[in-house]
Amino acid sequence: MTGGGVPEAEVVLRAARPDEADELTELALRSKAHWGYDDAFMAACRAELTLPADAVAARRTTVALDRATGRVIGLVTLEGGAPEAVLGMLFVDPAAMGRGAGRLLYEHAVAVAAGLGCARISIDADPNAEPFYRAMGAVTVGRVPSGSIAGRTLPQMTAEVPGVRAY
Repeated sequence: MTGGGVPEAEVVLRAARPDEADELTELALRSKAHWGYDDAFMAACRAELTLPADAVAARRTTVALDRATGRVIGLVTLEGGAPEAVLGMLFVDPAAMGRGAGRLLYEHAVAVAAGLGCARISIDADPNAEPFYRAMGAVTVGRVPSGSIAGRTLPQMTAEVPGVRAY
C-alpha cells in the first residue's frame, strides 16, 4: 500500500512513447500549476516543461499509468550517465497525487541509474517538490538558477544510488 492507502498494483510503469509527448507536456504543466503558480509564471516555464517527441527516448522517459483506466498519471526522465545521472522531470497529475506514482517513478529512476553505473542522481527541484525528494533520501546541496525565471533559484539536490560506487 502507498501512503494514500491505494494498492501500488493500481499504478504501473512503462516506457513513454514519442506520440505521447504532447500529453506528457500537458501533464507536466498541470502538475506544476498545482502549486498555485500564476499564468505569467506558467507561460515563462512552458518551454522548459515541453517534452518534444524526439526527446522522449533520449531522456529515458517512463510513464506511470492508472491500471484501471490506462490513463497516464505521471512521468519521469533520467538523463546523462555514469558517474552522475540527472533527474530532469518528475511530474504526477494532481488528481493522482498521493497514490504512490511519484515514489514508484522515483524508485524506477534510481534503478535505471544503478543499471547505468551512476553513483548519484542530481535534481534541480521545484521548491514545492523538495520535501518529496528529501523523503526519498535526496539531500539539498545548494541552489541553482531557474532555467525559466530570471532571478529565481531552485534547490539543487543529490541522491546516492544504492550499491553503486563512484570511482
